[in-house]
Amino acid sequence: MSRDVLILREPEIRSLLDPHTCIEAMERAFTAYSTGRAQLPSVIQLDVPENHGEIHVKAGHVLGWPYYAVKIVSGFLGNPKLGLAANDGMVVVFDAKTGETAAILLDNGFITDLRTAAAGAVGARHLSRKNVGTVAVIGTGGQARYQVKMLALVRALGEVRVWGRDPHKAQGCVDDLGKCREIPACNFAVTESIKEAVDGADIVITVTASREPLLRAKWLKPGVTVIAVGSDAPDKQELDVAVLLLADQIVADSLPQCLHLGEIHHAVEYGAIRKEKVHAELGEVIAGLKPGRTSDDEIIICDLTGIGVQDVAAAALVLERAKAAEIGKKIAL
Repeated sequence: MSRDVLILREPEIRSLLDPHTCIEAMERAFTAYSTGRAQLPSVIQLDVPENHGEIHVKAGHVLGWPYYAVKIVSGFLGNPKLGLAANDGMVVVFDAKTGETAAILLDNGFITDLRTAAAGAVGARHLSRKNVGTVAVIGTGGQARYQVKMLALVRALGEVRVWGRDPHKAQGCVDDLGKCREIPACNFAVTESIKEAVDGADIVITVTASREPLLRAKWLKPGVTVIAVGSDAPDKQELDVAVLLLADQIVADSLPQCLHLGEIHHAVEYGAIRKEKVHAELGEVIAGLKPGRTSDDEIIICDLTGIGVQDVAAAALVLERAKAAEIGKKIAL
């Protein structure tokens, strides 16, 4: 029996997945996961060290949802020197009733970019102080830009300070953010050091591929929320373990995954904290099962390693909208 599979490409996917709706979809995904309504296998990680490449395969299914999905995303750090994008990827969506292939989303990594930044915004919405004066961004890549744009949808921003190893890239990031109409009435600045960036900051976003700690506990003020995004592999680390020891609350996107991949993994392995110190998963806070911020002085760490149900939620939203608008190309199998 012949059947059709919908093919969607990046420009179409961008038109269908808007930032506001993506944030709401991430909240539903985190809640489903942390309330036991989602199936989430372990992450498959494949390295291509001779070409500075890494590949992640993530999958997920939410009980009762019409689709499940498998995502393949890659990052090759040497690609920009070849005139190529550093990241690539696709999401394959399947019918949850029959297992048949429903769609192939050739997004070039856009879904990963947007849902990752949306998770940061969700973390800030539920864990940061409502009044945000200064935001520090450690990292200068595409995801650094996405994080700030999405954060601006849930918090009014006063000043954004950006630090990167390459000052020219940091300035480029600041210049790009300064042109964004989505971020009104905000000052942007490049700092010479991480310490200068985080001094007095209300929110600190770490979004690098660092294999050694960058952020130190002694630089953080009471009331800060740290959104840690970059540690998505066992050997990556952005926070000194003393940061987690200092924290009043530690929140994970997925505790089992963070114990294997994230900043929590390093702190527990080093013996700085016990896993019982982790206060909650983000979905538990969203669902009201556990409290988020309870005072303006709490230091809160949100460890985001990226979980498969985020990809399912974003991909399902894209597919439903594509069908309603009759967008995409159908191919017969």
